[in-house]
Amino acid sequence: MAIPAADQDRSLEFYVETLGFEKRADETFADGQMRWIEVTPRGAATAIAITPPMEVGPTSGGSGIIISTDDIEADHAALKDAGVDVDPEIARWGPPVPPMFRLPDPNGKALSIVEPLPA
Repeated sequence: MAIPAADQDRSLEFYVETLGFEKRADETFADGQMRWIEVTPRGAATAIAITPPMEVGPTSGGSGIIISTDDIEADHAALKDAGVDVDPEIARWGPPVPPMFRLPDPNGKALSIVEPLPA
């Protein structure tokens, strides 16, 4: 998954400092004209690329990224206390939909935080 970011440094800071992700890569290429950054939730195998803005493709709305948590209450409260613009309440529609809330990244891309239902 790639998220285009007009300000890659600001996005990197948000994902690492605010959400607690790990920086996996931060490389320049094309003679220093382009930058590729990858971040990942701690211990996760799948990374999110923070790329320069694309000339073609989606530029607004949701990111399609869903981040799982074991404690949605604590994460919602911690992000809210940190000043992140999270949904005011955790959405609870009941099974089969897990509890969730959303928040925007610095580029306005919506991320969903979800606590999976027990199997």
